[in-house]
Amino acid sequence: MNEKSEFLGKESIRKLLFKLSAPIVIGMLVQALYNVVDTFFVGMAYGADSIQAIGGLSIAFPIQMMIIAFGIVLGTGGSSIISRALGARKYEKAERVLGNVFSLSLILSVLIAIPCLYYLDPILKVFGATAGVLPYARDYLNIIIAGGTTFVFGVAVQHIVRSEGNARLAMNAMLVGGGLNIFLDPLFMFGFGMGVKGAAIATVLSQAVASVWLLLYYLKGKGAVHFRSETLKPDLNIIKEIGVIGIGPFVMQCSNSIMMIFVYNALATYGGDAAIAVFGVIMRINSFIFMSLLGMSFGLQPIVGFNYGAKKYGRIVEAVKLSLAVTTTIGLLGLLVILFFREQLLELFSSDPQYLELGKNAIMIILLGMPLVGMNLITSTLFQALGKAKPAFLLSISRQLLFLIPAIVILPRFYKLDGVWAAFPVSDLLSFMLSGFLLLRVHRIFKERKDSLEAGAGSEIADKTSPI
Repeated sequence: MNEKSEFLGKESIRKLLFKLSAPIVIGMLVQALYNVVDTFFVGMAYGADSIQAIGGLSIAFPIQMMIIAFGIVLGTGGSSIISRALGARKYEKAERVLGNVFSLSLILSVLIAIPCLYYLDPILKVFGATAGVLPYARDYLNIIIAGGTTFVFGVAVQHIVRSEGNARLAMNAMLVGGGLNIFLDPLFMFGFGMGVKGAAIATVLSQAVASVWLLLYYLKGKGAVHFRSETLKPDLNIIKEIGVIGIGPFVMQCSNSIMMIFVYNALATYGGDAAIAVFGVIMRINSFIFMSLLGMSFGLQPIVGFNYGAKKYGRIVEAVKLSLAVTTTIGLLGLLVILFFREQLLELFSSDPQYLELGKNAIMIILLGMPLVGMNLITSTLFQALGKAKPAFLLSISRQLLFLIPAIVILPRFYKLDGVWAAFPVSDLLSFMLSGFLLLRVHRIFKERKDSLEAGAGSEIADKTSPI
């Protein structure tokens, strides 16, 4: 089992980071296609009503992401523990964590589905659903929530697979799911005439296939971490450790959905259904940049976790520096490409004149801060991989809760709809500054203690030296 992950502490950082990140980025881009493809075909299917239908999917998206957030908390928490356990050769603990992630995925998805299905309409109204978009959002989410197990389990196990350095398998599973979704969407929507319900069914089935692919990997004993049925029994100590580490990305995902409550209500007030549709489309276009940045951060996680467990701290510093350079470059290039082709990209989803006019202005403003986002993601991932829950939590909530929501509340009072758009680059800048401050502090700690730690004088950064 150890031979399958030892390369994390031996290969050159440059080669290792790209070896792990490239398949993750590809897989994340395929993941971004799920909702983009749904929105594209919905726009085709509903013609004159495309604004309301796209708006329905836009309102549904943050609720769908909140379901996925439970997979993220299990995946990030579990993968951090597993990668450090592999580095420290604590294989039994890694197995117990894997089993608990499996069982918790099923338990949590059921506990989520029951209240969400029962209170769906009130939840959608809280998220800003207008009378025009509510029926579409309801039809889509009823199916997505019912199939929530596939999302929670699939996302969690993708993280676990990556934690042992097998990023290619996670990519292949996502490629299969994404490709199947592209095929099933038009089949269910047009062939069976099911509209947004068909888009939801296609998404759930595609995610289910990807999840089964990953499940079989462990059931057949091919993983660096072996699955044993007795490890399925929930262990309170492991659950607590997973929760403490995973709470940061969980809150980040949920705070993004909470932020959407403020955004969509502001859009309903200052722009109506067209503004809601515009924002939903821009978020889907932007997801290709964001998922690329997120994929780089996921590729960094097992490197940091393994080398921290193996006490190879200089490799962590090198990996973080390279990750920051790459994510900044991706953010800048992605921004330039989207702005250059913004009209063509917007027209893919709808030809409504009001939608297009609003979209051309909004996309220019909203995406200005994308080159800065990599700093927040990489720094947050660093602290998660180190098991430092407090700074990871702070960074996870900074963009959406600490900075964006106040900006959404304040700026539209002065600048109306443009104020909603401008809140995004403002929050990106503020979170960049906070992340940079914390990163400089932890970098200094690593540099000062590197020699003594590598010589065996200490096994980890002491709590008293924690950056915050």
